[in-house]
Amino acid sequence: LFVNKILWFKSMPVFHIRYSVVVGQIVEKMSDEDEAPVVKKARIFYGSLEEKEKQRLSREGISTAAKDAVKAGIEAGHINISSGESMEMEERVSERQAEVLAEFERRKRARQITVSTDDVEVKACLRALGEPITLFGEGPAERRERLRNILSVVGPDALKKSKKEDEKAKRTQDEYQQTWYHEGPSSLKEARIWLAKYSLPRAVERLDAARAQKEIPESTRTVKQQELHKTLRNVNNFCSQIGDDRPISHCQFSPNSELLVTASWSGLCKLWKVPDCTLIRTLRGHNTNVGAISFHPQATLTLEESDVNMASCAADGSVKLWSLDSDEPVADIEGHSMRVARVAWHPSGRFLGTTCYDNSWRLWDLEAQEEILHQEGHSKGVHDLHFHPDGSLAGTGGLDAFARVWDLRTGRCIMFLEGHHNEIYSINFSPNGFHVATGSGDNTCKVWDLRHRRCMYTIPAHENLVSSVKFQPNDGHFLLTGAYDNTAKVWTHPGWSPLKTLAGHEGKVMGLDLSPDGQLIATCSYDRTFKLWMAE
Repeated sequence: LFVNKILWFKSMPVFHIRYSVVVGQIVEKMSDEDEAPVVKKARIFYGSLEEKEKQRLSREGISTAAKDAVKAGIEAGHINISSGESMEMEERVSERQAEVLAEFERRKRARQITVSTDDVEVKACLRALGEPITLFGEGPAERRERLRNILSVVGPDALKKSKKEDEKAKRTQDEYQQTWYHEGPSSLKEARIWLAKYSLPRAVERLDAARAQKEIPESTRTVKQQELHKTLRNVNNFCSQIGDDRPISHCQFSPNSELLVTASWSGLCKLWKVPDCTLIRTLRGHNTNVGAISFHPQATLTLEESDVNMASCAADGSVKLWSLDSDEPVADIEGHSMRVARVAWHPSGRFLGTTCYDNSWRLWDLEAQEEILHQEGHSKGVHDLHFHPDGSLAGTGGLDAFARVWDLRTGRCIMFLEGHHNEIYSINFSPNGFHVATGSGDNTCKVWDLRHRRCMYTIPAHENLVSSVKFQPNDGHFLLTGAYDNTAKVWTHPGWSPLKTLAGHEGKVMGLDLSPDGQLIATCSYDRTFKLWMAE
């Protein structure tokens, strides 16, 4: 019987061991009829339980056949074994809950945030936060809601911080643009006191002359004005002279109206007898383009020929002083490291002004033989300089398209001339004391009123840049402009209507001047000639 049972057991079919995972417990089923106990634990195992299965098998002493069967199942891929990694169920659930709760909290904060209904202010807030001020197809309501959602994430304080940073940056910029002062030498203070004492009596004389002019009947003044206009309409070319081998950059009459000096790009300056245009002397000293040459206010009147009668400047930064009896410079003024575009004498003759392309202009005291003022204020090179007839003010025009009026007695900029679109190449005060003309690269000439601190009239003067402007020296009853369209024009004052076009140059007009006696007009050009114009 015992042998039969053994044979019967061996003839039984081999059942496959099935493993089911029930909340972390492995249950062995020897048959389909057995019920698997359900035990709940807090872990879920992913993948293989090879190590735990080995421990269980070693404890229960499973036969070698069962081990072979498990091994065969693993190799066949029916049983997956992992390293026993696990994850807490409660942690995964808590993360999802935290995300949902955070979203609810954000929406709650968004409902409590107050956002302006002004669409302009909403855009400003978005810009301050660094967000796009509008999206494609977005309306004011959607934009407002987007701002509210952004603030609910970054916090309402972010907008306050951004505004504070903007205010701080603006405050810093204002401090940077603020006018600053530094202590000057004692010679500057003495010069300013001297300028005040010099200019005030001249201002009184000018005002007295203006009052006397006002006493003249209007009909008499009108007749004189009409006669002057008639004379100007009859101005024609009187003389044309080749002045150099290179373009002539500047020309000026002497105070007695008997001499004319020209400056050329060849580095030579020449002194001419007018009106017959006879060459008197060639001034040799510059090695490069000469920008300007100017007569001392008392040259040919009270000064000796051996005294300093002229000053010139060049593109290499050199400034030279000249006498009338020598073709070599009397002295050099050193200190400029860049191009000096213009030189101008103060009406007193004691001071000389120079403009430089280092964005500054300088005032030199020739009696003390020193530089007393190095004035900055332009953002680009300073091209032209002119002094007020009283000697109290100085006007500068720069390549930054702005002009400034400076009070020489205090050092302050009293008027900022803003309106030109391109560089300012010329500035000139009217003898009446309150009008200033500026010529620019925007082809216009603007007339400014110092009393009202504004532009009084814009003259669409030429078809190319205006290189030079000049009021009538004595009364300022007309204005002369020269430009790169090869012409010079005469304009009435007031009214600013064209009276005469002086055409004849084959190249651009680079400079012009009017004789103090009012009889001659001189123009110099890129075509290497200068021309004299006179009424018939």
